[in-house]
Amino acid sequence: QVQLVESGGGLVQSGGSLRLSCAASGRTFSINTMSWYRQNPGKQRELVATITNGGERDYADSVKGRFTISRDSAKNTVYLEMNSLKPEDTAVYYCFVKWLNINFWGQGTQVTVSS
Repeated sequence: QVQLVESGGGLVQSGGSLRLSCAASGRTFSINTMSWYRQNPGKQRELVATITNGGERDYADSVKGRFTISRDSAKNTVYLEMNSLKPEDTAVYYCFVKWLNINFWGQGTQVTVSS
């Protein structure tokens, strides 16, 4: 089993920045890709960013150029640096990993961007 603990969410003004962290513990071997999703009530959950063990990164068009995903493999931790935040970035952000074809989700952390 894998446990995911998220932190770093909060309230920020438009144009501000936040850094989210997600630490994986337990049987963390065989984790190849780590991702961030986000979701607001009534809306479909969307993929925000993904990073592989090789450092390959993908971003949603809506956050490209503003967000940066990174990882510390030794700590089994993935980060999401969010800059130039907009009100439409407001959502619950979820860390996601796949381990031995089993999906694991973090508890979610609220990000609220005020205007």
